[in-house]
Amino acid sequence: MAALNHLHDQYGDEVAFLLVYLKEAHAADERPSRANDRTGIHVLQPVTIDERTEIAHHMCRTMKISLPTVVDEMDDRVGQTYNAHPDRIYLVGHDGRIAYQGEAGLRGVSPQELEQAILVAVRRD
Repeated sequence: MAALNHLHDQYGDEVAFLLVYLKEAHAADERPSRANDRTGIHVLQPVTIDERTEIAHHMCRTMKISLPTVVDEMDDRVGQTYNAHPDRIYLVGHDGRIAYQGEAGLRGVSPQELEQAILVAVRRD
């Protein structure tokens, strides 16, 4: 997240950044994560939008995320539309078209690739 925060700080005047918090990827009651267990993270899958919002706020505070953050509705419409679960980065151009789509999952989140896509998009505009 530090790299994405840095990109937000560097390009935030030219590109609108938005983090969308989706359905919990590693809820302890559905798909527990050994990494979460080791670090003491124990999150149950929220069943209300208020619970999901509180988890998102807690995540942003804990991980020191500076990106503007919104929460997907309980029907997971955004996550499903963008095939974004558990993690995915998109860059949407001013024309509404997808200018960059990272691979799904943490290994597909590449701040370096996103920065290159931002530079191309900014030059084009």
